[in-house]
Amino acid sequence: METFIKRDIVDDVVEQTGERPELVAKIISEVFQTLREIMSSDERKLRIEIRDFGVFEVLETRSRPHARNPKTNEIVFVPARRKAHFKPGKLLRNALKVPLEELEG
Repeated sequence: METFIKRDIVDDVVEQTGERPELVAKIISEVFQTLREIMSSDERKLRIEIRDFGVFEVLETRSRPHARNPKTNEIVFVPARRKAHFKPGKLLRNALKVPLEELEG
């Protein structure tokens, strides 16, 4: 599995746009920071829709009063919390539907 980091995204955008790397890095960092701030806000549920890419959602999990610690078998209470979820958009879903045989060949 290949891992891409923010620097890789910056390099790709610089190559596609011809803009200065410092400017692109600042813009991408600000976009990610803004997404983080929105998603960690006090809203219990929220949705960020980016057309042709996907939807980020913050969803609530329910509390689990009878969860079990697998190491000790102890019954523990797990409180309700929020979690991040990403649902890919139609273009991304279709791009991911390519059979693996076609990718390898």
